[in-house]
Amino acid sequence: MSPLGWLYGKIIDARNARYENGTLKSHTLGAPVISVGNITVGGTGKTPLVAYIAETLAVMGEKVCIISRGYKRENGKKRVLVSDGEKLFANVNQSGDEPFELASKLIGKAIVISDADRVSAGKWAVETHGITAFILDDAFQHRKAHRDLDIVVIDATNPFGNEKTLPFGILREPIKNLRRADLFIISRANLVHSIEPLKTKIRKFNESAPIVISENVVSKVLNLEDFLKNTDAPILDPATQNGLAFCAIGNPDNFFRQLTRSNFTISSTKAFPDHHAYTKRDFQKLESAAEAHGADIYLTTAKDAVKLSQVEFCRPCYVVENEMVFDDEKKLREIITAVFKRERKTKT
Repeated sequence: MSPLGWLYGKIIDARNARYENGTLKSHTLGAPVISVGNITVGGTGKTPLVAYIAETLAVMGEKVCIISRGYKRENGKKRVLVSDGEKLFANVNQSGDEPFELASKLIGKAIVISDADRVSAGKWAVETHGITAFILDDAFQHRKAHRDLDIVVIDATNPFGNEKTLPFGILREPIKNLRRADLFIISRANLVHSIEPLKTKIRKFNESAPIVISENVVSKVLNLEDFLKNTDAPILDPATQNGLAFCAIGNPDNFFRQLTRSNFTISSTKAFPDHHAYTKRDFQKLESAAEAHGADIYLTTAKDAVKLSQVEFCRPCYVVENEMVFDDEKKLREIITAVFKRERKTKT
């Protein structure tokens, strides 16, 4: 291990030890908290899971609030109410792409806030909106906020990289800290031959937390305009046309592989850095590539689509939406609902 990587790991270990010995305190938000996070940088498929949990809690009658840092938004220190559950109050630049995507998808189901200070934001949300359930997006390392269920999402196609911490690996903290997790969701299991070696690896560090296996599958393919209007347009099937697929997500190859496995005809692909802010020059390059490869349409992700409202494409652009399918959805729902049963029981 490099000296810099070793030092990074030691700093993270020292911080975690302060929480475990009580030197640093975790603070309650005033309502049950479910954290969805990961131990690596890059995309693991958290956003569909956050949406699934929010929808599950909303059906249970909970007043749901999602709190996200809102990576690469205009002012990372400012609290932004992205949605009050009924109406959007911020644009994608103010909120960050993932919070905006969630807010747009969950109108009528969840309030969404972008704020790096989850504790302060949570207490404010309870006071102003009567929140009864929180979902913290990307918060496994944010230990200042107490959580009642700590979920870690692990991408089956690249679980831990070279098992080194930043800056020489993709781990945000040493792999041994998987021991803190209450539940593991293995995502994109359909893109690997077997998940048994990964399950065995997880059990080396956490013997008891349940493991739920999931696949990310295409749920809708909508014209960009219909997607942005959040209309119930007919589900389209552009698989018979040549597509140029592009995205700016943490793991672009998984998106491209998923399209191929779902029988889309892909003539070319283009990956931009995660959370990339698209420019006019980017679209000029996409047009040139589409022309060169004979692409009839563009295909992109929901996370990218929320940043494309001002773009006029020369070819139709379709948004490929994903959902998670679980091997044991009943068990997952029982784990989620148990959080609230415990909370209600302790108050009686």
